[in-house]
Amino acid sequence: MSRTPRSRPTKRTANRKSAASTPFEPAVFLATAALGRDISTHSKKTVIFAQGDDADAVFYIKKGKVKVAIVSKQGKEAVVALLGPDEFVGEGCLIGQPKRLATASAMTECETMRVSKTEIQRVLQDEPAFSQMFVSHILARNARVEEDLADQLFNSTEKRLARLLLLLANFGKEGRVEPIIAKISQETLAEMIGTTRSRVSHFMNKFRELGFIDYNGHLEVHNSLVGVLLADQPRTVSTPKDNISR
Repeated sequence: MSRTPRSRPTKRTANRKSAASTPFEPAVFLATAALGRDISTHSKKTVIFAQGDDADAVFYIKKGKVKVAIVSKQGKEAVVALLGPDEFVGEGCLIGQPKRLATASAMTECETMRVSKTEIQRVLQDEPAFSQMFVSHILARNARVEEDLADQLFNSTEKRLARLLLLLANFGKEGRVEPIIAKISQETLAEMIGTTRSRVSHFMNKFRELGFIDYNGHLEVHNSLVGVLLADQPRTVSTPKDNISR
């Protein structure tokens, strides 16, 4: 009996297997535009998405600084986050939020990748490497929110401002602080720590006099500012203004 020759895999099948064996790289995914993924640049003060817009995508910040703020019905703005490279914004769409609860705007020249809700849901389900990276981001953001809440509840205005400046300067990352490139107004700083602009101005002047920060075209934060957080009592000389209720 003649034997039927075995069929050989076609080149297309071999190529498909080769592609399937290529490990998924989250960094490559977030660096290349494709179906459901669009890369955009935003000039300073440009709105990336606005409060009340349809929540239909997650944004990955590739470059620049992004401010996230909420505006009340009375028109009062509260800044809830300042985000930078390698962070996500707009994740609320993944838990069923139909509309944006906040406005995200560019504080500097920014580059972002918009990943549609459908696409990010697909990659979260199909790619464990991306899922692990994204979950780590969510957990880090959650820890930051808890720290912010504890900061508001238990720390003085001086310590809250010191902590915020250190966070903005990436204190603790790579063992050094970095200049704060984005020009952040004292009003914005006040909104983020729950105080008035005059109180922020008061402590910013104190920090500069003590050599904790410098103004030289941009704000520079020195490692010595961490001493304000570690001290049981303020390291600065008490003034009548210091005793004003928070």
